[in-house]
Amino acid sequence: MTQPDTQLPKATVPAVDRPTKPAMLNGYRQKCPNCGEGQLFTGYLKVVDTCAVCDQDLHHHRADDGPAYLTILVVGHVLAVLMHVGFTQFRPNPMVFATVLTIVCVALSLYLLPRLKGVIVGIQWARRMHGFGHKA
Repeated sequence: MTQPDTQLPKATVPAVDRPTKPAMLNGYRQKCPNCGEGQLFTGYLKVVDTCAVCDQDLHHHRADDGPAYLTILVVGHVLAVLMHVGFTQFRPNPMVFATVLTIVCVALSLYLLPRLKGVIVGIQWARRMHGFGHKA
């Protein structure tokens, strides 16, 4: 007795491989994940709709709260180490210490937020997520 073919349909394999690591690095540099030359943002966090160099559609991205979460995660861990080392080694005045840590926190957050958003857009592009896979 033969068994009916109950296998699920096989997923279609993309025609062109999109390596994730270069796309993430391009995103960190705030460049297009496809060509690495065009600007990724028009402002501080506004992603361009289309790359000016390679015409890659970038409006599909769905970064949402991911960049903010990653920024808080990284800044929190860096500041925890700085607070521990700074207080145990130097015993600074608490107000001076709080002021310095506040400045470091704000500066590091403003530096990392657009770069981590670029990384997330690069991952989404490389993995063909949220509409990035419809065109080859």
